[in-house]
Amino acid sequence: MSPRQGLTLQRVLQAAEEIANEQGMGEVTLTTLAGKLQIRPPSLYNHISGMAGLRRELAMYSMRELEGVLTRAAVGHAGREAVLNMAAAYIEFARTRPGLYEAMMLAPNLKDEEVRRISDKAAEVVFRVLSAGYSLTEEEVVHAVRGWRSLLHGFASIEGSGGFEMPVGKDDSLRFVMDIFTAGLEQIRYRQPEN
Repeated sequence: MSPRQGLTLQRVLQAAEEIANEQGMGEVTLTTLAGKLQIRPPSLYNHISGMAGLRRELAMYSMRELEGVLTRAAVGHAGREAVLNMAAAYIEFARTRPGLYEAMMLAPNLKDEEVRRISDKAAEVVFRVLSAGYSLTEEEVVHAVRGWRSLLHGFASIEGSGGFEMPVGKDDSLRFVMDIFTAGLEQIRYRQPEN
């Protein structure tokens, strides 16, 4: 059976994202996706290998999209300014594309070489910014990237579940947290090994 004229993997993923953004990843099924695309569910197999294949493709699509968002936010900036721009872009991605963000968090096994490569490429943007902007060892850069991502994922998750309803601007809170994070990075100094 040949693929439906005009239907591409990209269109399948965009339709899946639309469902996920509006209703959550739990509502992304082959049946709902086929309904949205106005095709029969078996026709999806021309583009994906079942539900597991859809989740894998959607996770990789999300990682590629986030990489582009972070890259655009960092271009032309360095150090603290680049870190703050990337943080704002990350949270905006989670806010405006919540289903796609959720798909990335449900990423399949990172032992999958293609998934791992795409995941590493997205992380590399943050590694480059933190490596270039601060006096950190290679190991400290890993710690910093993990910390940056943990702060932002925690923020995005709490906000996405309806938290942070106090009468203080959420973007102001994000900037405050990132200011503390970058100030901490600026304070790191190499220490002489203890005897």
